[in-house]
Amino acid sequence: MDFLYTYETLKLEFPLVGPEEAKFVILGVPFDGTTSFKPGARFGPTLIRHATLNLESYILDYDVDIAELPIADIGDVAVVAGDPRKTADRVRETVEELKRVNPGAIPILLGGEHSQTLGAVEALKPASYVVFDAHLDLRESYEDNPYNHACVARRIGELGVREAMFGIRSGTREEVEYAEREGIAWVHARDYDFDAFVELVKPLPEPVYLSVDIDAFDLSLVPSTGTPEAGGLKFWDVVEAVEWLVENKRIAGFDIMEVAGSGLGDVTALTAAKLLFHFIGAMGKRRP
Repeated sequence: MDFLYTYETLKLEFPLVGPEEAKFVILGVPFDGTTSFKPGARFGPTLIRHATLNLESYILDYDVDIAELPIADIGDVAVVAGDPRKTADRVRETVEELKRVNPGAIPILLGGEHSQTLGAVEALKPASYVVFDAHLDLRESYEDNPYNHACVARRIGELGVREAMFGIRSGTREEVEYAEREGIAWVHARDYDFDAFVELVKPLPEPVYLSVDIDAFDLSLVPSTGTPEAGGLKFWDVVEAVEWLVENKRIAGFDIMEVAGSGLGDVTALTAAKLLFHFIGAMGKRRP
């Protein structure tokens, strides 16, 4: 089936099924329209897919071979250059169409800048939004654009979605005050541990949309990202949290955003691809 606003591109190499029968449906969002420091997020979906060629599909941690799971890759959204709102509309309509033909599918976005998470959340209407990110992303507007990547968490919260943020180490005083007024829970990267994660996430209503801005990780793991920040999380910190969510919450959707770069074999893309495989493997362990 052809989906709205998608086009053919490099796809995952291992056996894929059609989106109508898939449990996991991958959608690239090669948008780079409001990047404010380091460009390249438009190449993220291709770089992540290429990086998967380096990885074994068998996940040692879970005794799961994700090549045996029902996965579809429907290509990339045809973005509207320079317009995050119109591109997010295309993401929303494509995910809505996917859920119409396959209500049980879990959409997985590969990006692409973080502004585009909004479209998926609008389509899926989760009760809660759990995000790993270096930045609060709670600005009302940035560079005169309310749909800038620095505003995505604010726009999502305005939908009535509960939010919890982890790995934070950058924000403005106004964002911190806004989070306090709105009851948005967040944990600084210096204070992050697994117990703190569970304490905040356990009471959140389901379903949960899980978003990972790749800049949440330590810079040694993700040197190619749009707004890098020193002092991030370890890879296994995030994987442990993903595992807990998969085991304890119903997941509406998942994304890995802000992968940038221009060279194949990029370290940031390799980190993202490994996380993608662990998410699918953890879900596959729970739900064969």
